[in-house]
Amino acid sequence: MFDAPEEVRRLSSLTTPTGPVGVFEYVDVSGEELLLRRQVVVLLDGVQDPGNVGTVIRSAHAFGAGVALSVGSADLYNPKTVRATMGSLFSAAVAREVDSRELVAAAKEAGFTTVAAVSRGGERPSGVPNGPVVIAVGSEGSGLPEELVGDCDLGVSIPSEAESLNAAVAASILLYEAHIRVLP
Repeated sequence: MFDAPEEVRRLSSLTTPTGPVGVFEYVDVSGEELLLRRQVVVLLDGVQDPGNVGTVIRSAHAFGAGVALSVGSADLYNPKTVRATMGSLFSAAVAREVDSRELVAAAKEAGFTTVAAVSRGGERPSGVPNGPVVIAVGSEGSGLPEELVGDCDLGVSIPSEAESLNAAVAASILLYEAHIRVLP
């Protein structure tokens, strides 16, 4: 840890950074470990906005869930991602750079229900069965790839008057729904 105001200003991406600064080891886990440690996991596939990734990590931490970030998602250690977690990064179970289809297959083998968030035509979130679940949420622009949706046990759609929801909002709603079915 150090608190050198001039050095902090030079290194920071913020206009008015505050100190002190600490250097830590990476805190992420493997996809396999994530499935062993959590009964609810949200899989972010291609979610590129660091603010959305950080917000999902914060929500997952609040509901006792884990987060898996696919290859192509925003960097877990991007300053905007870290800031958006509001400290949850250091308590939440997060796997990064996972292969989404491999994680879904491993989850099914481990007894998880796998759920794809789709904008239209899916079950209501209340239709997700009780028990361990992996919830796949796609990128802000294109959603989940069709192959990944096909790999999942079922699709869920959040009833809404809007065309679509922000990835972090959708993930947070689905995490809450899973929380009330699975977690204490």
